[in-house]
Amino acid sequence: MGLEKELAYKYATELKLLTFRDELDNLLTQGVEENWSHLRLVTELLHRESERRSENRKRARLKAANFPQMKYMYELITEELPQDARTALPELETLDFIKEGRNVVLYGNPGIGKTHIATALGIKACEQELTVLFTSVPQLLTQIREARSAKTLRTLQIRFEKYDLVICDEFGYVSCDKEGGELLFNHLSLRAGKKATIITTNLAFNRWNEIIKDKVLVAAMVDRLTHKAYLINISGQSYRLKETQKMSAK
Repeated sequence: MGLEKELAYKYATELKLLTFRDELDNLLTQGVEENWSHLRLVTELLHRESERRSENRKRARLKAANFPQMKYMYELITEELPQDARTALPELETLDFIKEGRNVVLYGNPGIGKTHIATALGIKACEQELTVLFTSVPQLLTQIREARSAKTLRTLQIRFEKYDLVICDEFGYVSCDKEGGELLFNHLSLRAGKKATIITTNLAFNRWNEIIKDKVLVAAMVDRLTHKAYLINISGQSYRLKETQKMSAK
């Protein structure tokens, strides 16, 4: 038994079945005590190995998504959300919009929960084995410009197209010139009608020309991003302002 166990450890290590190796002793003991069949023992070992790998893949997807903060659905105070958000959330949480390649545009004043909702949906997608990218719009535009200068723009575009979900946060906080607007439009258009994108913005659509000065380009961008999209108005009093008021009232 000693030599056989050593060989089992050796083969499990070589095959990178690390949970199989680490759990072998415990499960052998449990199997003897509970009179497991050989098949039951092997199945239990492989089940635990599979669970570990699934958990590792989830961690890798969450890390690759580049979320600035981990924000979950259960942390949302849904009764304080605007009616539009409360109505849309149950449907968005199914993640069917990702399978259907539909966009979500969350718009309204800062501090209401747009980024929180977008992040929570992204985390849930990662947990369901979907690939996600979180980026701010200014960060994305910088990345596009750098890739163009380095002549690696097509590589960036191919990678951008493949994500199951892309979250573009903070559209409207920083203005961009005509060239920047065109680069952003062309990049986001790669996913239009095929893959889902979540946009968070502090500006209503009729104010997008405040950050992109080309009216024709703005009209095209709004048309492309909002086609068959979920448009969710999230306006109201900022959570942070409410907390400040509560503290001041004490």
